[in-house]
Amino acid sequence: MNWEHFISSKVSKMPPSGIRKFFDIVNEMEDAVSLGVGEPDFVTPWNIRQACVDSLEEGMTHYTSNWGMIELRDAVHQYLDERFDISYNPEGEILITVGASEGIDLALRTLIEHGDEVLIPDPSYVSYAPCVSLAGGVPTAVTCTAEDNFKLTPDHLKQKIGPKTKVLILPYPNNPTGAIMTRKELEAIAKVIEDTDIAVISDEIYAELTYNGDHVSFANMPNMRDRTILLNGFSKAFAMTGWRLGYAAGNPHFIGGMVKIHQYTMLCAPIMSQVAGLEALKSGFKDNFETVRNMVRQYNHRRRVILKGVRDMGLECFEPLGAFYIFPSIQKTGMTSEEFCERLLMEEKVAVVPGNAFGKSGEGFIRCSYAYSIDNINIALERMGNFVARYIK
Repeated sequence: MNWEHFISSKVSKMPPSGIRKFFDIVNEMEDAVSLGVGEPDFVTPWNIRQACVDSLEEGMTHYTSNWGMIELRDAVHQYLDERFDISYNPEGEILITVGASEGIDLALRTLIEHGDEVLIPDPSYVSYAPCVSLAGGVPTAVTCTAEDNFKLTPDHLKQKIGPKTKVLILPYPNNPTGAIMTRKELEAIAKVIEDTDIAVISDEIYAELTYNGDHVSFANMPNMRDRTILLNGFSKAFAMTGWRLGYAAGNPHFIGGMVKIHQYTMLCAPIMSQVAGLEALKSGFKDNFETVRNMVRQYNHRRRVILKGVRDMGLECFEPLGAFYIFPSIQKTGMTSEEFCERLLMEEKVAVVPGNAFGKSGEGFIRCSYAYSIDNINIALERMGNFVARYIK
């Protein structure tokens, strides 16, 4: 029987994730060191885990509202208001999602019709383009260059806006590059958008991991709040990747549409995760943000170590000021991104991710995550240095 006959053409044409390919190999390789996966090496703080344990002992194992627990939505409202000076009504403008990833899917399916174009800064997170295609849209790359520190520029954006453009995805701080956008730079993007009918999905999952001043939300730009869906979650700031908890905030028309899909697919985020998220916001931010700030301080130290390390081995790399990734150029070696990563893994047992996994503009670069212990980072840098010394031209 031809099993391919049963598979949707959208799925058949979809390439597997360029991140997971190397992750799977590393898991089977003895003595391998990985800088490949963007997952905090910290454990979720104990008080957050304890809140979950307490909820289970109290028998909190049922569905919540499709929107999520009102207590958690209230806490998200307070957090966004206090941290980023943006106010959303917990009743109708905030939806609790199963990770920020579900938020991306819901937002795209809510906003786009078949054939609509969605602008995506390139390079960017691997899920955006496939999710656009699955929703019936056309992913359209907007080139971001190392010369511009991988920021989205107004000129590049203008060149890609066409009659079918419906949505712009704005992912800053950025995965894989670590680039951030300043208030002035975001205001310039807002000026391009304000006279169009383009909606914006602002993925701010790395908002707390900013090393040069505070994060600025695109939703806080003039006239941008109501045309922006703000996505965030708990995975990065609180080391809660496995809890699968995020949220979307925006005007009630956008969020109401997302809830319609959410109620037929996910129904609600797990109540145990929501209880944990509530504790995270109440404790992690109310108590002078110390839990979060301690993690950020350690990431910042690792950032400096790994940036110096790749530069010392002769690779060019702009300074990333957000998330927990660096994106060095490997063009001096004469290898493609894929070839570099495969040979580094086989010869030195170090896993990093080829830049072209994040879009065509990522060719000639690699992504290295510093969400790993400083010992692992130092071992990886030593092995990478040996590898680069053999091949750098």
